Amino acid sequence: MKKVVYLDNNATTQCAPEVVEAMLPYFSEKYGNASSIHSFGGENRHVIDAARRQVAQLIHAQYDDEIIFTSCASESDNTAIFSAVRANRAKKHIITSAVEHPAVLEPFKFLESQGYRVDYIGVDEQGRFNMEQFKRLIDTQTAVVSVMWANSETGTIFPIQEISKIAHEYGAVFHTDAVQAVGKIPVDVQAAGVDMLSLSAHKFHGPKGIGVLYVKRGTRFLPYLMGGHQEKHRRAGTENVPYIVGIGKAAELAQKRLSGGTMQKVAALRDELEQGILKTIPDVKVNGDPEHRVPNTTNISFGYIEGESILMFLNDFGICASSGSACTSGSLEPSHVLRAMKVPFQFAHGSVRFSLSDQTTSEEVRLVLKELPPIIERLREISPFSRMAKTHVAP
Repeated sequence: MKKVVYLDNNATTQCAPEVVEAMLPYFSEKYGNASSIHSFGGENRHVIDAARRQVAQLIHAQYDDEIIFTSCASESDNTAIFSAVRANRAKKHIITSAVEHPAVLEPFKFLESQGYRVDYIGVDEQGRFNMEQFKRLIDTQTAVVSVMWANSETGTIFPIQEISKIAHEYGAVFHTDAVQAVGKIPVDVQAAGVDMLSLSAHKFHGPKGIGVLYVKRGTRFLPYLMGGHQEKHRRAGTENVPYIVGIGKAAELAQKRLSGGTMQKVAALRDELEQGILKTIPDVKVNGDPEHRVPNTTNISFGYIEGESILMFLNDFGICASSGSACTSGSLEPSHVLRAMKVPFQFAHGSVRFSLSDQTTSEEVRLVLKELPPIIERLREISPFSRMAKTHVAP
């Protein structure tokens, strides 16, 4: 079996061994329902409370009960958005960015079909949020502003504190999808002033199937899933104890990585990979804001070839990367993020996202730098786009 070089950590991460170990007893030994009156199940209430505290500490929430456990960040996003509009029914204007994850864009499109006035704030060529456009379009009828903390494709970080401050000046609820930020950079919900925040365990070495919605105490909130009394009547459904334990342990480990300088080492490897590609392969461009991005991500466009073809050849060497968000990679069109950034057509189709983790090694980076240049050269030799570009070069 070939060695896997996994550089697709924005899609998902390996579940840390410590997380798996912490979860296992709650599948087979301590399997009681945490809502039960009997002690066998009720004892699991303590581990849920401990996990809630661990997540609250990771994002610097003031109160543990501001953490609501969900099944995933998509559920958290939908819950936040629909809660905000239902709690502010008189307001019919909502704002998001043009480069959000589909878990935000699709609810906004649905609300638009229901008569809401929706504004999609654009970005510049480096993927930076258009603050001037935002200031022009927000008004006192804006119910909710939902803007991601960091972009999943380019890693570009948005000025969340400034956006939140403006949203509150107009009486809007502010929500941020922080899936690609939590565990990679410091996230402080109090300093940023956010009302609601979504995150997912599997983006920082936790299990799939568990997410969190942070709701600041005092924020008007209406549940999305209704039924039982779980999560203080804010999210119905039997508590998923093993996975809640898992996200708690993953949050604890993420805090240690952030405070111990691990992510700086990841950034150094990312830069080594990026600079190596720029030095050895012509007609490439880095997409995103090089000064304000998460430390593990580089999005690189290779001119005149298809990104999917690059990924297929890389896969032959066991190298895993992506051409954008895993939730949209089934489309043959350039990603909505690169289109919003107005990346030229000849580069937009050849985009590859490399996303590293603390498990990435120098040897793996060197393997990519060895195998990638001949792959690009071969693809350009057979690409009609490349041949057309050569015929249009002035003598």
